[in-house]
Amino acid sequence: MATVAGSKRRPSEPLGRRDQTLLIFAGLMEGGKEDDETVRDLGQMTRLLNDDPEMTKKGEPSITTIIDSDCIDTLLCYLDMRQPDIVRGHAALCISAYLKAAGDDGGKKLAEFFHDRVRRSTYDDYIVAFCVAATIFPIVPDLTSELFLSEGFLSSLGPLMRRKWKSRKVETACLEMLNAACMHKACREAVQKYCVEWLEEIVDQDPEDVVKSMHTVDPDMHLQEGSISMRRHSLQVQNLAAVVLAKLRAVQSIQPPQPGNGPEPRIQPASSSIEDLSKRFTKMLLEEDTDYVQSSIEGLAYASLQGKVKEELARDSALLKRLVKTLDDAPPRSPIIYGALSIFSNITKYLPFESEEDKRMRQLKAYANASGKLQHDPLNDPDRVAERCKLVYESGITPILVKQSKKGSVASLGIIISIISSLSVSSTLRGPLAQQGVVRLLIAVWAALPETEDKSRRAAAQALARILISTDPALVFGGTNPTPQSTAIRPLTAIINPDPSADRRDLLPTFEALMALTNLASTDDDTRRAIFRTAWDDIEEQLFNTNSRVATAAIELVCNLVQNPEETIALFGDGTCKSENRIKVIVALCDAEDAKTRSAAGGALASLTGHDAVVKGVAALPRGPEIVLGMCRDDDEGMRHRGAVVVRNMLAAEGEAGKLAQKKLLDKGAANVLMDCARKSKNQEVISITVQAAQLLMQKAE
Repeated sequence: MATVAGSKRRPSEPLGRRDQTLLIFAGLMEGGKEDDETVRDLGQMTRLLNDDPEMTKKGEPSITTIIDSDCIDTLLCYLDMRQPDIVRGHAALCISAYLKAAGDDGGKKLAEFFHDRVRRSTYDDYIVAFCVAATIFPIVPDLTSELFLSEGFLSSLGPLMRRKWKSRKVETACLEMLNAACMHKACREAVQKYCVEWLEEIVDQDPEDVVKSMHTVDPDMHLQEGSISMRRHSLQVQNLAAVVLAKLRAVQSIQPPQPGNGPEPRIQPASSSIEDLSKRFTKMLLEEDTDYVQSSIEGLAYASLQGKVKEELARDSALLKRLVKTLDDAPPRSPIIYGALSIFSNITKYLPFESEEDKRMRQLKAYANASGKLQHDPLNDPDRVAERCKLVYESGITPILVKQSKKGSVASLGIIISIISSLSVSSTLRGPLAQQGVVRLLIAVWAALPETEDKSRRAAAQALARILISTDPALVFGGTNPTPQSTAIRPLTAIINPDPSADRRDLLPTFEALMALTNLASTDDDTRRAIFRTAWDDIEEQLFNTNSRVATAAIELVCNLVQNPEETIALFGDGTCKSENRIKVIVALCDAEDAKTRSAAGGALASLTGHDAVVKGVAALPRGPEIVLGMCRDDDEGMRHRGAVVVRNMLAAEGEAGKLAQKKLLDKGAANVLMDCARKSKNQEVISITVQAAQLLMQKAE
């Protein structure tokens, strides 16, 4: 280890960064300390390394230049699986900071350490090397993959794992390294090539043979955890090997075969299918042995990517309840939470919506990649997913999702949102979801997630929209601890415009957001005022949407919003060009081809013409009175009802607006139109309003 050079330091003079570094490493090398002391030293070293890049920019020498191979050896040995978890965690943070500060030199020292330990070939050296590789894989995947793929390394693991005398610690460390490596495509392919055969051997081992084999060799032998006297693989090792196989099988099952230029390789039948592995993990989890919960859940998280496994898991009520309990009992932000949530997310996940053109393109690609065999799995069809969602909901997961969302990481919140989004697709589940606190969860998570998590935020807003479409806002936002319904407006507004980053234009979120806002706008003036001020520009834009369902939803929302007199006058009755254009749009929509759009626009115009300024604007339009009278001629009685209300409102207007309306309506033959409307109508209320309009017309004509 390097030493401090130079003049002596005065007692009152603070230590420099380099001196602090040397002092900390001297303490770490001593050993024999309490865990909290080691954690403290590692934390101080991490802070110094995190500050190092900034300090070097200011002209100070980097402290990494005095961190030699002995120092690195000390740090990396704290990643050993035999160290306490809290120590390993702080050591990982420290190594991460060092690699960032040291750059290529740090990578070189790491490689030297790894290769040196592997060359020594002792059990202790293997354990440390494998633990280091497993830990730093997610930190520096490119560097670690180079070490992992170095010539001869993977091929040497088979003989090691097949040794006559087994070491649980060595095998566990090796398999955890392989588990981490499978996240990297090239490493995963190498594991598939060099390791599958002996991984299968480990998984296929008969557990009963472990005891038989040990006692055959020495009936009086006493085995301890990690003993190298074991002749067979432990159950924990078997489970880890199964997890690695599950990752390999799962990725193979979801990737289409790629065409190649050479002859197709000979396919070896797998002795452990993804379904077999899933059954193994399920059995281990149901036995409630805490030693195997983590590996079983991780294995199921990958196995559940396949349709058949999704079906089996969803229909196993005992397993679902066990997963819910595990999720409930798990400490915040633990790997178990992420794994269990991933299982539920996979089971409930709907495939993205496909247009007919999308389906044709997918079929053509599948045909080309699979020599004519389409890769469609009917188990992922919407009706099958809906059944699975119902079973997952019945497992009692909703309150646990609400609980875990309060302390969840960004990653786990994203999965929670995906599960709730899938559950909310079924209209029958929306009311129960709202009753169990999901609306508050969605609003809170939407606000808490950073803007960079746009996909999760949009999913939360869309799930919120679905629930608010199907439920009474008074029930959703009431109760003993009410959530203001105005808090739902911003998330809903955020998805009115289609996602600009999406590959294709999906109008379903737009439609559902407008429908949800329509429901909220039916409640009170405060809510309508909040919607006007937050979302009006986006709502108005959708009135011109070429999709008739979206345009209809927008005008239906406007119909509810204009029940607020204050905002209605501000937007439609202030005499400006903008307000005149808005009136023109509403009147034009009353003459749209789509019946639902005409009906919604007629309802909006019936409310708007309660204001004299709007009446004047309608009467001044070249085709305004003609379109209004056309509503009275419509074959639909509901539309005639709206037309009669509009005519009555226009004729009842005071002053110049009323006179202009009377003149224009008379010129267009309003008297005969109203008489015909009354004759065609069966509903007494429609007849009554039509008669009132006719009487007003006659009175003003006199």
